[in-house]
Formats: sequence, C-alpha cells, structure tokens
Amino acid sequence: MADFNDKLNELNNTKDTTDQFDKNDIEQNKVMAILAYLSWLVLIPIFAAKDSKFARFHVNQGLVLAIAEIVFAVIMGILVKIPFIGWIFGILGGLVELVCLILLFLGIMNASNGRAKELPIVGSFKLLK
Repeated sequence: MADFNDKLNELNNTKDTTDQFDKNDIEQNKVMAILAYLSWLVLIPIFAAKDSKFARFHVNQGLVLAIAEIVFAVIMGILVKIPFIGWIFGILGGLVELVCLILLFLGIMNASNGRAKELPIVGSFKLLK
C-alpha cells in the first residue's frame, strides 16, 4: 500500500499555487471546489461561487477534465465499431478512463485539502480566468 501512496504522491507532484489564494476563500469554498470535479455538477460552482478564485481554479480543472472525457468518449464510441480491431480501442478506452478517474480523485483530494495544485496532463489548460 505504501508503494501506491508513493506513486500517487509522485503523480500529484505538480505546480502548487495555494499561496496565491486567500485562506478565507479556500475555507469557504472547499465544497464548491470538490463539486467542480463531479461532471455536470461543475455548473454549481460556476454560478454559485463565481467570485471565488479558489473555486474557479478547480472549476477550470474539472471543466477541462470533463470536456476531455466527453471528447474521448465520442471518439472511442466511433473507433470501437471498427471491425476486427475495435476491441483494441475498447481496452485503450478503459485505460484512459482509469487515468481520468485517478485525475478526478487527485482533484477532489487537493480541493478537500485546500490545495490549488494543477492536475497532471490537464492542469495546464486554462478555459476560465
């Protein structure tokens, strides 16, 4: 189990900008930041916590992750229908979904701990200011 935690911590070793956020903002908007990673629930903090920089940070990451998952699902839905080799894309799709689940877990973990850490892979993309 320690090996898994070490790998998770290594994966979560990304840019940390927590010190740029107000501590009161973080404490008041942790729940909104967590909701940002739960697919369509990202809409709640988009409108309910629009003035929170901490929530917006996590909304951006959750939104990028959700859009990436949707785009990937559509592409995989097409590719798995290719005769004879569609099963390869099905396996690949399962692996990518596992990666997305891990990113989702990292985002929720960081938000609940009051951290503003970029997610690996998708954290550097900015949709919202």
